[in-house]
Amino acid sequence: MKLTVLGAAESGVGAAILAQKQGYEVFVSDMGSIKEHYKQMLDAHHIAWEEGHHTESEILSADEVVKSPGIPETAPMVAKLMAQGTPILSEIEFAGRFTDARMICITGSNGKTTTTSLIYHILKKAGVDVGLAGNIGHSLALQVAEAPHSTYVIELSSFQLDNMYKFRANIAVLLNITPDHLDRYGFCMQNYVDAKMRILQNQTKDDTFVFWKEDEHVPNELPKYNDPSLKCGFTDEPRQGSAGFADGDRFVVESPVHFEMPLSELSLPGRHNLRNSLAAAIACLSAGISPEIVREGLSDFPGVEHRLEKAGTVNGIHFVNDSKATNVDACYCALESMKTPVVLILGGKDKGNDYSQIIPFVKEKCRALVYMGVDNSKLHANFDVLGLPIADTHSMKECMEKAVTLAHEGDTVLLSPCCASFDLFKNMEDRGEQFKAWVKAWK
Repeated sequence: MKLTVLGAAESGVGAAILAQKQGYEVFVSDMGSIKEHYKQMLDAHHIAWEEGHHTESEILSADEVVKSPGIPETAPMVAKLMAQGTPILSEIEFAGRFTDARMICITGSNGKTTTTSLIYHILKKAGVDVGLAGNIGHSLALQVAEAPHSTYVIELSSFQLDNMYKFRANIAVLLNITPDHLDRYGFCMQNYVDAKMRILQNQTKDDTFVFWKEDEHVPNELPKYNDPSLKCGFTDEPRQGSAGFADGDRFVVESPVHFEMPLSELSLPGRHNLRNSLAAAIACLSAGISPEIVREGLSDFPGVEHRLEKAGTVNGIHFVNDSKATNVDACYCALESMKTPVVLILGGKDKGNDYSQIIPFVKEKCRALVYMGVDNSKLHANFDVLGLPIADTHSMKECMEKAVTLAHEGDTVLLSPCCASFDLFKNMEDRGEQFKAWVKAWK
């Protein structure tokens, strides 16, 4: 059986190592350059690889292909594979074949990383043999191959879900569905919604589905699916049939077991983080974790890097790194949580964004706007009419120099870009690290 892996980063290399262990003939191909660390891993396992090109004959002769989530279906080699009917899988789908571990899977347009990390934090605190995988942590496939666990907490993007077919989430969490990655989905919101709802596939009556009942899409989509899992829908405030909610100054879970704690004890601030905390609490209680451990974990969770991360205060100006805000809804949540006047940094690779959602907050909370991208024309078209001071920049250095000139003592310079990072940066993490490095250097 021949397996070809397209893309040689964390997920691809992990899939290759697992495939080899399972007796597959393995070939790895990456159109870009492969990091030295991953080359060494492939060489250590004597796995054939190439970079900078695709050898068509090698790839098209594969019985199956594991594709990096970042490679679109429109990529020429993927299109050829699809045309000839070669099965194309995600790394998560492939890894799921070789483990019977309990799977706790989290998706959503916003809050995935925070909620995934919080669930993992609580399970570790409870002494569960748990691995962290998907968009964060180490490759699921590599863990299954070399360091297996009895439980995995997995952050899933829509891109990963697109190529998952038989994989089953024992506890599935769908936080929300707001416009994101529409450029990948033909600028059709329903296509994106359909991708997110795939987290339900293959669930049984023994499984649990945790979701936000006030989402614009999910409650309306559920009747389309013959899904027998236990439904645990949570709400912001008390509602009939809600599995969890905030009631005054209390954090309340009603299902699968009753649990309460003061809202003031939650480590994560903001309404959006209340939802993340509710989802995590319900998921962990569904996994059999005691209310005492859940309470402890919700209280001492340190937060997630690049998500409303305090980067420092210099000359009375506060800096917050929210580089993970790669869509408009994430920026909305960030602005909602701000208590001081804001100099907002926006921009990057636009994904079909509709900025109308944040305009009221921009009017209310922003002192100035700094655009940072190769092409800022869409930002100018949407925000210049508001009459706020504007700076047009094309690098982190230029951006930060402009931001501090626009900020007053007591203000917050907030990096919450609404956009992907690939126009100016290697990735979202690189953008956030450059932001933090600039603040540190300025100190």
